[in-house]
Amino acid sequence: MHGIVKRVHLCYGHRLMNYNGRCAHPHGHNGIAEVELAAESLDNKGMVYDFGELKARLMEFIDKELDHRMILREDDPLVEALSTAGEPAYLMKENPTAENLARLIYREALSRGLPVVAVRFWETETSMAEYREGRSGA
Repeated sequence: MHGIVKRVHLCYGHRLMNYNGRCAHPHGHNGIAEVELAAESLDNKGMVYDFGELKARLMEFIDKELDHRMILREDDPLVEALSTAGEPAYLMKENPTAENLARLIYREALSRGLPVVAVRFWETETSMAEYREGRSGA
């Protein structure tokens, strides 16, 4: 099995609902998503996947939807205030935790036909969540 990992940097803000701690307040992060791809064999160029093509396909989503955005749960009271102010936000059904952001990016990569194995989402330089699905039922 061959594998590659592409690191994608993004800046975002969020807060967690129903949480009793510092992350209950709006704040920002310089996050990193590590997208891991794998293949049984290499293509005719000797690659699992071209890094440039991987970046272009995934960054379209990350740049448009997540980078420099507030990422909020859809029932967060801040949604209305940001909308009224003309500020963009990305809304999720669940809290925008590192775990849920890793799953979001994984599923977006999968929907774009990428042979994704896992996404590791670094919220800070010391805190990371990973999402992967088994091939059966994925």
